[in-house]
Amino acid sequence: MTRLVTAAILGSALCTAQSADNTQPASSNVRGAPYPRIHPDLRVTLRYRAPEARKVLLHPGGPGLAPADIEMTKGDDGFWWVTTPPAVPGFHYYWFLVDGAIVSDPASETYFGWGRQTSGVEVPEPGSDYYSPRDVPRGDLRSRWYLSRTTGQWRRAVVYTPPDYDRSVRARYPVLYLQHGAGEDERGWSTQGRANFILDNLIAEGKARPMIVVMDCGYANRPGEQPASGGRAGGTPGQPSAFEDVVLNDLIPMIDATYRTLPDRENRALAGLSMGAGQALQIGLRRLDRFSHIGAFSGGLRSFDAKTSYNGVFADAAAFNKKARLIWFGAGTAEEAQHKGALALHKSLEEAGIKHVYYASEGTAHEWQTWRRSLKEFAPLLFRNTTTIQGGSR
Repeated sequence: MTRLVTAAILGSALCTAQSADNTQPASSNVRGAPYPRIHPDLRVTLRYRAPEARKVLLHPGGPGLAPADIEMTKGDDGFWWVTTPPAVPGFHYYWFLVDGAIVSDPASETYFGWGRQTSGVEVPEPGSDYYSPRDVPRGDLRSRWYLSRTTGQWRRAVVYTPPDYDRSVRARYPVLYLQHGAGEDERGWSTQGRANFILDNLIAEGKARPMIVVMDCGYANRPGEQPASGGRAGGTPGQPSAFEDVVLNDLIPMIDATYRTLPDRENRALAGLSMGAGQALQIGLRRLDRFSHIGAFSGGLRSFDAKTSYNGVFADAAAFNKKARLIWFGAGTAEEAQHKGALALHKSLEEAGIKHVYYASEGTAHEWQTWRRSLKEFAPLLFRNTTTIQGGSR
């Protein structure tokens, strides 16, 4: 049964809201909406008008906003109010339960997460602007539709091109294929994850090479095939999933034909978060003839054997290290299962002599701040002019 955090424990949300002169509207609010509001200590005050409702709960979409549902307090004006405990910085999904019905917050922008359009609140990370727009040269986000031969359907990819792409018309660029998690789609990395701002800032600082980033929809099934549970990379064991075939046979050829890419494995990377991390490992490790850099953010095998996992690709450490330019694993320290799995994988690869990079995002859970930080750490290691990336803990 879902636990509840009562308004009484948190203090009077109504009083807090009425004395909100030291708070600021969240940047994720719709234009002009005064709530949700962010407190200096990162508590969040929200309100919802439902004068006829009998009970309203705030349901957080992850532990970073609140550990459980919170009962809201009704005011005389028909608004229901709540103030959360101090939130983990970053982006958090949420919605209201109004007499049991799931309701989005009309004061919030909507985002595709949890398999539907839902509300989200941006809680700023003090002292950090690596994922915010700065006064630096800006890249572009382009929406690219293409017909997949694998699925027989039109698909959409979101493509980031670096700031000098349209000016340096003879230049060609390496490509990072970057995948979202379950319940999200190809818009997640640019909208919730702010990947374009992260790349713009890293490129402006000279920390990352200018690159194209391709963010595709991670769900695919062949005509007449039932979708895999949760949209995960499925398929018969040992056989490519429909999504793998989309990536290899539809997406990469389309990108190489449409954009000025460097169309070889040395200049091609594959990474993702959660479900997308599993896809990156499944596809990338199977096809090292197509990818040289692989990143897994908050995802991967919980049970791992260096001799047998992923069809034994790690069994010959010397051969693997010669071919793979970068293998990168990361997780937040507050996402227990994923952090434990990433740490165990790191130790197993160290013992097996596999060069890799392991990263821990301090204090963040299975939410976007972990993945924003992961991209910030991962992108500068891509496409270096060296034969290998030296591994170890970061």
